[in-house]
Amino acid sequence: MLDSKRPILIATRGSALALAQANLILAQCRAAFPRLSFELKLIKTTGDKLQKASMAQPGENLPKGLFTKELEVALIKGQADLAVHSLKDLPTDLPAGLKLAATPKRADVRDVLIYRSAEFIKARATDTDSADWTPGQDSLRGYAPHTKLGDFPDGATIATSSTRRKAQMLAQRPDLNVVEIRGNVVTRMQKVAERAELDATVLALAGISRLNFRITPEGRLEGDAVPDGLLATVLDLEVMLPCVGQAAIGIEIRADDERLASICQRLNHFNTLQCVTAERAFLHAMGGGCLSPVAAYAEVVGEQIKMRAVSYRDEKVKRGEARRPIKEAVELGAQLAAELH
Repeated sequence: MLDSKRPILIATRGSALALAQANLILAQCRAAFPRLSFELKLIKTTGDKLQKASMAQPGENLPKGLFTKELEVALIKGQADLAVHSLKDLPTDLPAGLKLAATPKRADVRDVLIYRSAEFIKARATDTDSADWTPGQDSLRGYAPHTKLGDFPDGATIATSSTRRKAQMLAQRPDLNVVEIRGNVVTRMQKVAERAELDATVLALAGISRLNFRITPEGRLEGDAVPDGLLATVLDLEVMLPCVGQAAIGIEIRADDERLASICQRLNHFNTLQCVTAERAFLHAMGGGCLSPVAAYAEVVGEQIKMRAVSYRDEKVKRGEARRPIKEAVELGAQLAAELH
């Protein structure tokens, strides 16, 4: 029986995206359990503090659990009850006494290419009376709506801190100049909008959507905090396979807490949990973390899970695809990892 007197604390990072995701879970909790009290608890993580550290070339100063460790400590100490994570950030090896208890229905797993509009830049450059115009902005390079990865000129510079995205882009376009970028979603958009040395960046569609940003049919990227003049193209899975757990929200709890487990049962989406379980089993068997140059995507097809994966860990790119019954998610991940090792 759930205790209706004690508030249930939902731990989350304080970034805009983390808060948006935590508020989604908070709303689901309140809808499913209207008699219980739920509160958000904001916690700053190691990853939030290391904004200038390289994510593409991790060293000893970048341990696993960059964005999750402090939330997990709060769970273990009883200072929080549920930890809400972007599942892609959650290591496959969890601390003793904790478990991944639920994953709500997954959002769109695809990535988005974000770049400047040539039409917008041209219009602004000719309007020197505009308060938004500053000298030198006419050096910004813009592109047409619905520009794809293959449409960029030779040597174009695309910013990403993901080894997975970098590897997949360079496999298709070895001439590209792929550089690192840090900051939250809006900060990265701002850098593309303002810096002439950058042509584009790549972000997750799920994150953009959860921040209430949208891509119009004409290819414009719109939203309250979106810089003017940005366009976006959604990348097909054949172009960019997502990282393990992308677009899924993970809810972590204490393993022996039946009270919280009963709450998570109502929040969980069975097919999503099985798919991310297969992906995480693959990543675990590959011996990698969220910074590894591997990608995987599982989906339920009928009574089976179908998963495709790619590894850029060796000089030769390795790809694989397999299917197994839904209940064999872990075995599916291990099978694909064995094929790609």
